[in-house]
Amino acid sequence: MRIDIITVLPELIKSPFEASILKRAIEAGLVGVHFHNLRDYTTDNYKTVDDTQFGGGAGMVMMIEPIDKCISKLKKEREYDEVIYMTPDGQTLNQGLANQLSMKGNMIILCGHYKGVDQRVRDHFITKEISIGDYVLSGGELGAAVLCDAVIRLIPGVLGDETSALTDSFQDGLLAPPIYTRPREYDGWKVPDILLSGHFPKIEKWREEQAHANTKIRRPDLLKD
Repeated sequence: MRIDIITVLPELIKSPFEASILKRAIEAGLVGVHFHNLRDYTTDNYKTVDDTQFGGGAGMVMMIEPIDKCISKLKKEREYDEVIYMTPDGQTLNQGLANQLSMKGNMIILCGHYKGVDQRVRDHFITKEISIGDYVLSGGELGAAVLCDAVIRLIPGVLGDETSALTDSFQDGLLAPPIYTRPREYDGWKVPDILLSGHFPKIEKWREEQAHANTKIRRPDLLKD
């Protein structure tokens, strides 16, 4: 997989990819992440990427020309499965969407800023619009980092245990059950006996029951269907 991130603040988004799982995935050649400074595609001395709105109104708008130049250059070099725009009014990111995107080949992610982008960008270049929640950030960089983390960890070979991602919360529409590790008892608090029994069918049944109970308490909206 190759991910090209278009941003006006590349220094803001690079750090998550320089540590932990994302760094290892890149070093292993499982994913390539490339950053493109939108200001490099401007034509004026001030490297302007935004302007005032037609019709008046508060807030600056990202201009279409530098975005067009950047996306067009990338598309001349390779095919892309998705051109994603990070925006508060996009489709809300969930585990199902992350699963779908993890099976793509190449993606472009455009990070919004200011009041947003010229609508013509959304009409003619963007194939998918994604939000990480019903709130507004200063820019799309942090949202893009969240999206990349959610997607990249699902690529085969990224996690040490191939089955780990399959048992995460939301993969089966439920929250995860409680989990425990050593010691068996700490300050009088014990690990449930079933987990120490070695009877794996019973353990799996217990985990399923706990997942349903946990979801009913914490996120009953997930059980509405």
